[in-house]
Amino acid sequence: MTNLFFYGTLRHMPLLEIVLGTPASDLDFDDAVLPDHAIVGAEGGLYPVIIPQPGAQGRGVLVRGLNDVQIDRLTFYEGGFDFDLRPMTLADGQGALVYFADPALATDGPWSLADWQAKWGDLSVTAAREVMGYYGTRSAAEVARMFPMIRARATAQINAAQSKHRAITARGQVDIQKRERVYSKFFALDEITLRHERFSGGMSEPLLRAVFMATDAAIVLPYDPVRDRVLLVEQIRMGPLARGDRSVWHLEPIAGRIDAGETAEQAAFREAHEEADLTLTHLLPVAEAYASPGNATEFHYIYVGLADLPDSVTGVSGKEDEAEDIRSHILSFDALMQMVDDMQAANTPLLVAALWLARHRDRLRESA
Repeated sequence: MTNLFFYGTLRHMPLLEIVLGTPASDLDFDDAVLPDHAIVGAEGGLYPVIIPQPGAQGRGVLVRGLNDVQIDRLTFYEGGFDFDLRPMTLADGQGALVYFADPALATDGPWSLADWQAKWGDLSVTAAREVMGYYGTRSAAEVARMFPMIRARATAQINAAQSKHRAITARGQVDIQKRERVYSKFFALDEITLRHERFSGGMSEPLLRAVFMATDAAIVLPYDPVRDRVLLVEQIRMGPLARGDRSVWHLEPIAGRIDAGETAEQAAFREAHEEADLTLTHLLPVAEAYASPGNATEFHYIYVGLADLPDSVTGVSGKEDEAEDIRSHILSFDALMQMVDDMQAANTPLLVAALWLARHRDRLRESA
């Protein structure tokens, strides 16, 4: 049996319960102090590290009597964050193992658990459910490589739970009997066995369904109301390629996933800069909608973004570390609508944004 001293995110009991696989009520824990150590933030307060500092008092929680399985689960979870366990002596003389990271990661000032809980607590708990779901089937290194997408999927779940939309459709009972992650790497695929309430009354027979677990995405069509033109980006797309389409390079709005800690608006501004070296001046909401609700979780926040679009704005952009190869194009509003009429706009978000722009274009030009 082992004692561990927790000074950071695992002091958040809902997170610790998931990582250990043990209810907090079954744990033996007390507040504790690691003397001559300070707890400081890293990566904007996303997590803390503990560093030697004479006279400092590193406050945390001592959890006693953890068994080998719990320690193994902790090692799996923390292994993805490159922490090491070291034996230390607490202020009251008790011995405990403590997770230490590279002190060079300590880039911020004092770390606050309350601030972290307010900003990251729910998201981290949601992400931990997926992380620990891979315990026993994936290595910590594999999960670490997946972690950005795990956090992005967690962000999508938080967004869905906080949605302010008022459904005008049925709110019937759904009984999920089994849910299994059958594939996961960059994306993920779940199989779900469920019964649902029928419009005629009663419950359906058990149904087996598959759902593509994607992320939320911000999509923006840049528009210059003075010059009456839009910017589209062109890049290779795996959907048309896998379907056998003759056209695998697509013209489309700027788009990208919403990362952990981002709002949809922040993601739209960021993606405009990354994909087209473009600075938007204002975002106009167009739609918030599922891309394909019958088989995917992917959810789109679609905008028209006001921007200055001279001829010189086009070029080739994209993040090299994501192997992006993106070319931008300027089209007049009339050319854009001709694409729509000729059924050459083979991208649903582009159609939605273009038709919204057609409805609101006169107002935007008058305001400009």
